[in-house]
Amino acid sequence: MQWHLEPTRETTHGAFGRDIPPALTVDPGDTVTFRTLDAAWCLEPVILGRPKDQTPKLTPRNPDWTGHCLTGPVAIRGAKPGMVLEVQINEILIGSWGWCSAGGWPHNNHKRLGFDTGEEVFHLYSLDRANMTGTNQHGHTVKLRPFLGVMGMPDAQLGEHSTGPPRRTGGNLDCKELVAGTTLYLPIEVDGGIFSLGDGHAVQGDGEVCVTAIECPMERVSVTFNLRDDLDLKMPMAKTKDSWLTLGLHEDLQEATYLAIEGMLDLMGREYPAIPRRDAYALASLAVDMRITQIANGVQGVHAVLPFAAISTRS
Repeated sequence: MQWHLEPTRETTHGAFGRDIPPALTVDPGDTVTFRTLDAAWCLEPVILGRPKDQTPKLTPRNPDWTGHCLTGPVAIRGAKPGMVLEVQINEILIGSWGWCSAGGWPHNNHKRLGFDTGEEVFHLYSLDRANMTGTNQHGHTVKLRPFLGVMGMPDAQLGEHSTGPPRRTGGNLDCKELVAGTTLYLPIEVDGGIFSLGDGHAVQGDGEVCVTAIECPMERVSVTFNLRDDLDLKMPMAKTKDSWLTLGLHEDLQEATYLAIEGMLDLMGREYPAIPRRDAYALASLAVDMRITQIANGVQGVHAVLPFAAISTRS
């Protein structure tokens, strides 16, 4: 079945929590098309001469929701803790505008690089969907590769929690590989899953070094949900058109790297059951690339990438 969710006060939220009531309940195999606002809840484009803070915004129904504007949540019937939610990303259609800011406010990245004081740099982008380019007010043009910065579910903890740090159940992953045609796999910790998405990015580099991408609304994001009870995941995993990805999340970047490697060795055990784990470890050093997903969210992200054709075995 096909469903549609528009961003309204009743269908948006700015925190993760197992007790936030779902805006929609669907069956496994159903497809939901979302429209999202930008992460800052803007109802109109941010334009020159009108700072982002003065742009008309959607007012959250809960004043404590100060995080990313997310559309949802969507509950999936039959989802139980211990299962895995399979999210097939069918289509992503960007809006016509976006923004990127850097420096001028307290953040570890800004402070370490000397950009925590002085004026915040603010770039406003016009997004060309036909040519998939974005151009800012200075004439800088970049190629676009849109994805959702936030895709995820609450964990088992009681209460409501920030959308900022990513968790094993997903959230603010900021993984630029989660484009249309990719399938994301997330461990489920609460009944129904309670999935939301938002934080549209028109483009972002690995790392998201200045803490923002081109932040933009999404006109249309189509995803299909399925449940998997045959996977045992400690962290998120994804399948792109040509590779497997395993993600590691931790406050320490080195530990996040180890978690991504461990996830990849688990994946290789499933995909290549005849290869012992120690041999897979050696092969991973040859065939697997380690990439910094993001260093912007307190909890750091690393993803391991294994191309499908990187390893072959004798039949």
